[in-house]
Amino acid sequence: MATITAKDVMALRKASGLGMMEAKKALTETNGDMEAAKELLRKKGLAKMDGRTDRESAEGKIAIAVEGSKGAIVLVNTETDFTANNDMFIEKVQIIANEALKNDAGEVVVNDSMQTLIDDIRVTTKENAQFGKGKVLGGGNATIGSYLHFTGKIGVLVELEGEASDDLLKDLCMHISAISPAPLGVNEDEIPADIIEKEREIAKAQAIESGKPEAIAEKMVEGKIRKYLDEVTLTRQKFVKDDKKQIKDILPAGVSIKQFVRYQIGG
Repeated sequence: MATITAKDVMALRKASGLGMMEAKKALTETNGDMEAAKELLRKKGLAKMDGRTDRESAEGKIAIAVEGSKGAIVLVNTETDFTANNDMFIEKVQIIANEALKNDAGEVVVNDSMQTLIDDIRVTTKENAQFGKGKVLGGGNATIGSYLHFTGKIGVLVELEGEASDDLLKDLCMHISAISPAPLGVNEDEIPADIIEKEREIAKAQAIESGKPEAIAEKMVEGKIRKYLDEVTLTRQKFVKDDKKQIKDILPAGVSIKQFVRYQIGG
């Protein structure tokens, strides 16, 4: 019996686009022979080794599953809009979201059931379907809100602490889906420091270019940074339904936004 290394499994997985378990099983059945394993997978119809996994998967669908205080959102990519709008594809992506809900809060880990569904999509559509990303929010006493655009190309999941009305959850999800630019974090301290520094450098270059005195230029920089943070920090954004209010102004006492996820196909 040949020794099958993790490197071998990863190489076959990369070549086939299949999961670890499928790749390892194929190598085991062919006594570690890589080419024979590829041929076996071809015969089983699980993968086209030549070219498919190199093709871009820029289309797809988002699905959301919510149960009690937990919610899951997943994004599954495929190559064409035709497949993305296929009822079979949409149904399987929803099943993947339902399966993802079994995960604990955090990034979704693809299990065997989810991988089998993705393999089924590949076999049926002959396209390079891929699990793009997924996340689970909530648990415990969390309150979960969700929104899925009718096209399935924009999805939002939000987790609140405290008792929130259905109207508030709907407003927050709709805001996050519609606002441009999309928020990068709930609060200012969640905005990545490197992004703020990049904006600061741009603002500084603009201030210098304007020829203003140093003291005034510094105030211009700080003003631009405040404006930028107002635009990308969720609680500081102007509410899409009433731009005289910030999002923090529509939150009742005792209610706070813990986290959110916004996925967009092609975005």
